[in-house]
Amino acid sequence: MTSSDDAAQRPVREGPYHHGDLRNALVQASAQLAEIGGPTAVTVRAAARAVGVTATAAYRHFTNHEELLTAVCEQAVQALFEALSSAMESVPPQADPTATAIARLATAGRAYIEYADRERGLFRTAFCIGEIDVEKDVRQDPIFALLATGLDGLVAVGFMDPRQRPGAEFTGWAAVHGLAGLIVDGPLADVSDIEREAAIRHAVATVLRGFATGPHAEPYRSTDPHIALDA
Repeated sequence: MTSSDDAAQRPVREGPYHHGDLRNALVQASAQLAEIGGPTAVTVRAAARAVGVTATAAYRHFTNHEELLTAVCEQAVQALFEALSSAMESVPPQADPTATAIARLATAGRAYIEYADRERGLFRTAFCIGEIDVEKDVRQDPIFALLATGLDGLVAVGFMDPRQRPGAEFTGWAAVHGLAGLIVDGPLADVSDIEREAAIRHAVATVLRGFATGPHAEPYRSTDPHIALDA
């Protein structure tokens, strides 16, 4: 046996993690595990193996599976939030402020569904935290706050009646999250790209029609086929 083989057989020594931040390294490794296998793939021992330390060293930072999974859930939610925020910010201002407000919210809705389809493991993991912390106030969620900003924009330009505004976050979120779930884990998982695209367009347009109760809601038709209200 060569010296390199001897080294490979040697157990990992416990002690200070050489990168200086073992806790964060474990969370990052767990996020990668979740990306492939979803929340069930996240365990302290699996994360320790991925990082290259002993389970004992990992347990110094996370006393059990639930603590680690909670940290990974929070990171997955943050990743989804960043994808939505980036999508909204990518919408350039238009001459019509109503068009801008609609486009930003519609783009966020589409980005939510497309992220779920693209990052299925992380998407599943982002919402498994409800199984751990059932008393968490959803209004503290960054995604809720982002939706609130988009809806406030609809009210500000007169697209949505302010009397309809309270609780509208739940309506919009439920629609896109429900479709995302059907695509990720439901009957839409194996449909054609054309069918999936039609479902996304219809869901986003239907939500926007439901919000179109303000004085500047009609007549309005988007020229963007991805967010058309008459799709």
